[in-house]
Amino acid sequence: MDQTVNRGQQWLENVLALMGTPTSVKLSNPNETAETTIADQNPWLVIDDTDLNEEQVKALLKDQGKTLDSLQYLANTCLNIGLSPEEQMAFTIEFKGYRQQREKELRVLAEKTAWQVSETGEKVELDSLSSAERRQIHQFLQQYEGLESFSRGEDPDRRLVVQRKSD
Repeated sequence: MDQTVNRGQQWLENVLALMGTPTSVKLSNPNETAETTIADQNPWLVIDDTDLNEEQVKALLKDQGKTLDSLQYLANTCLNIGLSPEEQMAFTIEFKGYRQQREKELRVLAEKTAWQVSETGEKVELDSLSSAERRQIHQFLQQYEGLESFSRGEDPDRRLVVQRKSD
């Protein structure tokens, strides 16, 4: 595991340098310092912003975190190639607290959606979510016994649907 995590750290530092954003990457376990519940055993690669200028910071955070989402997708694809399922890891790439803040927002969205579906009985479709965000909301909604969630459609118009469980 340590070898894969170190490989992830080095991989991200190399990619950031190629992007014109050379900086260091620290390893973190979100459960050591935050309320985060996602990916309990999975490492977070935290991009150090100390020596980055405003333009570099904006580039990493633009378009509601799409750059971070893309880096995370590439990391998880590239770093897991050739590994057995037991060896594979799900890396989360964090920058300036974006992931932790977004997770809080998604939790609130999941709670509001669960309440709405429970109260009205009508299904709700959520759009404009990345695949990682849809997975998080699916996971959050598992605590609601009378509800189910699934994804429908094709990217880039894929949506998360929440409804009462069918009997």
